[in-house]
Amino acid sequence: MAVSNGGLVLLNEMRHMLPPSEQKIADFILADPEQIVTMTISELGEMSQTSGAAVTRLCKSLKLKGFQELKLRINGDIGRKTELTNRDIQPNEPVSTTIQKVTEHAVQTLLETGELLDNEELEKAVEAIVNAKNIHFFGVGASSIAAIDAQQKFLRIHKASTASTDLHMGATIVANAGVDDVVVGISFSGATFEVEKILELANEKGATTISLTKFGQSPISQISKIQLHTSPTREANFRSGATSSRLAQLLVMDILFMSVASRQFEVTITYLDATREAIEDIQNQTFRKKRK
Repeated sequence: MAVSNGGLVLLNEMRHMLPPSEQKIADFILADPEQIVTMTISELGEMSQTSGAAVTRLCKSLKLKGFQELKLRINGDIGRKTELTNRDIQPNEPVSTTIQKVTEHAVQTLLETGELLDNEELEKAVEAIVNAKNIHFFGVGASSIAAIDAQQKFLRIHKASTASTDLHMGATIVANAGVDDVVVGISFSGATFEVEKILELANEKGATTISLTKFGQSPISQISKIQLHTSPTREANFRSGATSSRLAQLLVMDILFMSVASRQFEVTITYLDATREAIEDIQNQTFRKKRK
C-alpha cells in the first residue's frame, strides 16, 4: 500500500532547514492545509507569493516525487485528523482516559514513522546488512532497548551481531570493525554524545554506518552513510521516559529485520526453525527435570 500521509509532519520538521522561498510556501500550507488540495502548482506559487518552480524545489527538498504526492499526503493527513490535543496525563485521571491517551499517542507515532521511512535508505540498509560480516548495534538509555532487541533478532537468523550500551564497550567492539561490518547508532534526539562518537569511530574504520534518529537532520544522521528515521512526535512531560519513541525505534528494527529475512527467505526459515527447535528442546528438558 502506498504511503498517503505525513505531509504536514514533513513540512513541520523540515521547515527550518528550507531556503526562504520554500519556507514561505511551507508556512502558507501549514497555515491552511485544506486549501492547497485543489490547487495547481502555479496557483500555489502565486498564492504564496513565490513561484511554481519554488514549489517544485520544495517537493524535492522533502524527497517527494512531486506536487501531486505532497497534495496526496496532506489530503490523507486532513482525512485522518491526526492532530491531537494535550496528551499528557493529569492528576488522578481515570485509567480509561490514560489508556486512550497513551494508545492514541503510540498509534500516531507508529503511523507517522511508517510514513516517514525513506524506501531508498531502507533498501540501502537492508543491502548493507545482508552483505555484512558483523552487525554492531549501539544505543544508550531508552535507545539501548532497540539495540538489544535488534541483536536478538538478527542472531536468530545467523547474522553475527553485537549490542552495546556503554561507550567504552562500544568503542572496544567498533575499534575492531572493518569495511565488511555495519554499525547501527540509535538515538531519538540524534545528538547523543556516545552514539555520535561510536559512529565517528566506525567511519574511521571504514564500516558502513546506519543511524536511526527522529526525522530531520541531526549531528548523528549527518555523519552516517545511511539514514533511517522515526516520527519526531514529542513525548509528553510525564512520558519523557521515551515510551512512544521507543516503540517507533522497535518498529523500524522490526521492518529492517523482516526486510532482510524476506531478501534471503529460504535460508532465514532454516535458521528460524533451528533456533526455535533448540529453544523448545531446552524448555522440554527443563520441564522434565522439574517434574522429577
